[in-house]
Amino acid sequence: MKTYDKIIFELSKEGRQGYSLPKNEYKKNSLNALPKELMREKPAELPEVSELDVVRHFTNLSSKNFGVDTGFYPLGSCTMKYNPKINEELCVLPEFTSLHPLQDEESVQGALELYWNLQNMLSEIAGLEEFTLNPYAGAHGELTGLMVMKKYHESRGDKKRTKVIVPDSAHGTNPASAMVAGLEVVEVKSKPNGSIDVEDLKPLLDDTVAGIMMTNPNTLGMFETEINDIAKLVHDAGGLLYYDGANLNPLLGKVRPGDMGFDIMHINLHKTFSTPHGGGGPGSGPVGVAAHLVKHLPNPRVVKDENGKFHIEASDDSLGSISTFLGNFGVMIRAYAYILSLGKENIKNVGPLATLNANYIKESLKDDYLLPIEGVCKHEFVFDGLKDKSTEVTTLNVAKRLLDYGFHAPTIYFPLLFHESMMIEPTETESKDTLDEFIDVMHKIAKEAKETPEVVKEAPNNTIVRKLDETTAAKNPILTFKALKESQQ
Repeated sequence: MKTYDKIIFELSKEGRQGYSLPKNEYKKNSLNALPKELMREKPAELPEVSELDVVRHFTNLSSKNFGVDTGFYPLGSCTMKYNPKINEELCVLPEFTSLHPLQDEESVQGALELYWNLQNMLSEIAGLEEFTLNPYAGAHGELTGLMVMKKYHESRGDKKRTKVIVPDSAHGTNPASAMVAGLEVVEVKSKPNGSIDVEDLKPLLDDTVAGIMMTNPNTLGMFETEINDIAKLVHDAGGLLYYDGANLNPLLGKVRPGDMGFDIMHINLHKTFSTPHGGGGPGSGPVGVAAHLVKHLPNPRVVKDENGKFHIEASDDSLGSISTFLGNFGVMIRAYAYILSLGKENIKNVGPLATLNANYIKESLKDDYLLPIEGVCKHEFVFDGLKDKSTEVTTLNVAKRLLDYGFHAPTIYFPLLFHESMMIEPTETESKDTLDEFIDVMHKIAKEAKETPEVVKEAPNNTIVRKLDETTAAKNPILTFKALKESQQ
C-alpha cells in the first residue's frame, strides 16, 4: 500500500502537527472563557499529521473521485452534464459572497434584482405565472409544490381532497414527498411504453383527489402524448397537475409545462441550469405555479415596486416559510449566468441535442442490448439488460465492467418496470467522439459477456476498490476510524 492510500489516521505520528494556534490572550476567568461544562476533559481523537501529509492525503483522494469533469457520466434521470466554469467564477465574486441575509434590502438591491429576474426567466421557460426560489433541493421543491396544492384546496374549504395520484414509474421522491405533505398516495398504472394508462386513471378521479404528479417525458424517456387528455380529466375532477422537473432538460425552449396544463412544478436548478450536484449538494428546487396559486407560494417573496425598487414581502395567504431566508443564492447565480449565456436563441438547442445524443446511443446499441420500447425517446432511454442472457451476465455486471473502461455506470434497476433496467442519459454537452467511445465499450462488454463471462461477472478488475459488499455496507456502515480498528480486532 502506498503511503497516501492509507487512511489519514494511519498516517498519524505522536507529536506531529501541522498548525500553531495563537497564544491565548484572555485570562481563564475572563468573559471570553468557555464555561467549564463546555470544555473537554481530554483532547479530541484527531490524527497527528503535518500540513504536507494532510494536503497530499486529500489531494490523492480527490484524484480517485469520478465526476463529470473527469469522464462521461450517463446517469439516467439526473442530467449530470458539464457546468461551464465561468458560472463557478461568477458565484464566488466577493460582491456576492460578502452579502449577509440580514442586510437591509436597500443594501442588497442587486442581489434581489438577480433573484427577481431569475424568477421571471424561469416563469417564461416553464409557462407559469410566478416562481419561488426558496426550496433547497428537488425533493424540497416537490414538498413545497404539494404544500401549495394542499393549501389551495383547504383555502377553498375542500378539505376532503387528500389523495395524490402517482404513476407506478415515478421517481421515488414523488410518493415520499406526498407522504411528508400529509397526503395519501394512489398509484396509477403505466402502459408498456411507460406512459400513464388513461383508462386506469379515469376511475381514480373523484372528489377526494388533490392532484396528480407526473414528469414529461416520463421516466422511460418517452413523451406523454396524451397529456392534454390527462390534464382535462384531472381538472374536470377538480384536481391539479404537478410537474416533476427532473426531466425538463429535453424540453428547454421547445415545450413549456404550463402550456401542457400543469399548475405546479419544481425545477432542479442543479441539474438543468448548471450546478455541480454530485455527493449530495448544493441544490435548488424552485417552484412555479399558475396564476390562481401565486398567493399560496411560501414566504418571503421578492417583488418589484412601480419605482423599480425590490422588496422582500410576506403574505397572509402563503403556506408559510419552508426555508431560511431566500434559498441557495450561489446556485441561483450559476443558473442566472447559464441562462443569460445561452439566451433565448440558444436555450432551445439544449433539448434537441440531448434528444439526438440519447437516440444515437440507443440505436447504436439495440442489437446487443434489449430495447423494450421502440420509437424516438427524448433525453434518456432504458435497456432491459443484455439481449443474450444465456451466460447470466446481469445489468449490475455490465455496470461494474464499465468502471474498468473508465466510464461511470448509468442508472441501473430503475425504473422498476423492467427486471434488468439500465437507464442511460448522455445530455447535450457530450461530443460524438465521447458517445462513440462509450458505444464501442458497451459493444465490447456485450462480446465479453458471451465469450468470457467470468471477466464481466468479476468486474471491476482494475479499479482502486474492487466489488464491495454493498448490503453489509448499508446495514453495518463503519463511519469512524475507531470503529474500523474495532472491526479488525
